Amino acid sequence: MVKIELKNVGVDFILYETSARSLKKTAFRTAVGGFISNKDDGSKTMVRALQDISLTLNDGDRLALMGPNGAGKTTLLRVLAGIYYPTSGSITVQGQCVPLFDISLGLDDEATGYENIMLRGLVMGLDRKEIEKRVEEISEFSGLGEFLHLPVRTYSSGMTLRLLFSIATSVNSDILLMDEWIAMGDADFIERANQRLHGVVSRSRILAFASHNPAYLKAVCNRAVLLEAGRIVAEGSVDDVLSHYQSDRQVDAAQAAVKEAADQNEATSEAGSVSASQQGLPPPPESAPSEIRRSDPVV
Repeated sequence: MVKIELKNVGVDFILYETSARSLKKTAFRTAVGGFISNKDDGSKTMVRALQDISLTLNDGDRLALMGPNGAGKTTLLRVLAGIYYPTSGSITVQGQCVPLFDISLGLDDEATGYENIMLRGLVMGLDRKEIEKRVEEISEFSGLGEFLHLPVRTYSSGMTLRLLFSIATSVNSDILLMDEWIAMGDADFIERANQRLHGVVSRSRILAFASHNPAYLKAVCNRAVLLEAGRIVAEGSVDDVLSHYQSDRQVDAAQAAVKEAADQNEATSEAGSVSASQQGLPPPPESAPSEIRRSDPVV
């Protein structure tokens, strides 16, 4: 049986002796996702990246993870992959889990392409026999040919990405975790990469996919959750959650525009008062005549 179950999962990161290092501490606390708190003595800062996450994924589920940057999507994927352990709550994962993010982890620039196939395979949890079975197929798909005998430091960035993508997508898994859709290289390789990735996704039994691209989420997912500040704030079909998310973003944009306009008006008023005082004149009244424009000189 393939299944993922999270019960009231929370993830906290503790940072020591950081409280007094920045004058922007207060602004930072309100500008990023999650929740940040400080001990009274300023000796440590706690970043609560996930809070009370309860979620069950069964065979056939394709979950879209939505939310702004800093909402907790990548942290949740890393919890599912076993990279991060919950500091509260519990998680149960049944089935082989393969993350398709951080695909350069374990890469050695001094090692050859073939040696890096082995290294990356071991990082992905494969044993040597499993990796050796895949070497020929990885080599063929990457199209790197004799370059696989050379150190990776001699590769262009495009060649390195071809190798990493070919290795990462060579494994079929019960549970597939993705942070954005992976596609790189020239036009021909991108087309083949998309076809290969669609095949990997279709063969997986559970998918958790974080992306800012609605088209990809609609194409491959059948349910969704919306994360904000480390919490699940909406859950349902992809269309319903996407509509909720886009509506929230429009409201946020409108509020930001109103605040920006208010700040500009305040700054203009202060500038007028300063200019008048420099000339020995009283400041203009709060309700200036409508025919006086912002660009008119003060006389």
